[in-house]
Amino acid sequence: MKIFLSSDMEGTAGVVDWSQCRAGHEDYGYYRSLLQHEVNAAIEGARAAGATEFLVNDSHAAMANLRPDTLAGRARYLSGRHKPLYMMQGLDSSFDGVFFVSYHGSMQGAPAVLSHTYNPSAIAEVRLNGVVAGESGINALVALGHGVPVLLVTGDDTTAAEAEAFCPGVVGAVVKSSVSRFAADSLHPEDAREVIRDAARQAVAALPGAALPRITLPATLSVRMRNPDLAEMATWISGVVADPADPAAVTITDDDPVRLYRTFVTVVLLTRGIAE
Repeated sequence: MKIFLSSDMEGTAGVVDWSQCRAGHEDYGYYRSLLQHEVNAAIEGARAAGATEFLVNDSHAAMANLRPDTLAGRARYLSGRHKPLYMMQGLDSSFDGVFFVSYHGSMQGAPAVLSHTYNPSAIAEVRLNGVVAGESGINALVALGHGVPVLLVTGDDTTAAEAEAFCPGVVGAVVKSSVSRFAADSLHPEDAREVIRDAARQAVAALPGAALPRITLPATLSVRMRNPDLAEMATWISGVVADPADPAAVTITDDDPVRLYRTFVTVVLLTRGIAE
């Protein structure tokens, strides 16, 4: 049984500030270790329920945050930037389930620590088929395209709720409750790992009845940028259309969920340079 695990960092218990999850800052090394333990807890729980193979796609920032020699389960480690499928690189139909570990909420949703949607400098809001979507919902497009259910999401309470909107039956391991964008009530790290371990075990045990992401095709991503200049730039990409009702917004529609995701990622990458 193969599990694909996409790991971010903002959803880790105790993380509430950008400095804690950006390389070069004094506290990064400590919070990086907390993330590593949460990733391992998810793998350990899955192994207890029968999973035997793991691919961990490091998906945060420069995508080189984990120590491969201390990954549980002898997991393969996919790291580094410029991945064609970004946070979902490496997923294919040979996998049995997807885990989203240490994920965070969307910029425009309910309060969520360090909320954003891919690039907070460029993207203000994303809706998938009219519903506010965080990275979990957008990334679920790739899972749908490969016919693989999303089994687990870990992070705060807002993140779990946003994932459920697109992945019915996903098990949410809530390790903190967001107070605001920069404050949260977190479980003790050991308790957080236990919650994740139990949730992963439960998610894999329920795999025979797991549902694919519930996303109607053709699907539409409505992306509101931070300003009209960024929206106009996005329309340079084939398939990205200006929203006539909002000069700062664009839409992307496709009947192929993986192609839709790739077009969105291209928008993210194109607008990143000018936004920063």
